[in-house]
Amino acid sequence: MRQIAIPLTFTLILMLLTASTLPAAGDAAAGKELFAKKCATCHGTAGEGKDAIAKMKKVEMKPLGSKEIQAKTDADLVKVMREGSGKMKPVADLKDKDTQDIVAFLRTLAGK
Repeated sequence: MRQIAIPLTFTLILMLLTASTLPAAGDAAAGKELFAKKCATCHGTAGEGKDAIAKMKKVEMKPLGSKEIQAKTDADLVKVMREGSGKMKPVADLKDKDTQDIVAFLRTLAGK
């Protein structure tokens, strides 16, 4: 029994460690459309951030493709959408699938 438990435990640990590097479960194309409707006003169509909005709100707006933002977990990104962060207000009327789709789109911005 112990011989089975060790490989199983190792497999479970490996799955947990790599879970954050798996692609988002959402549909990036649908997420891009939602992002354009709900987020691009402040964050720009490619997630680059809008200088005028940042200046008006007196905040630093990091590009959503930056290493810092991309290092966040999917759950962290969803939390920001649902609860807001700093001066960012929560995004209204998002279903669970919507948040997954937007996260999938955000992941396509990595390194841009």
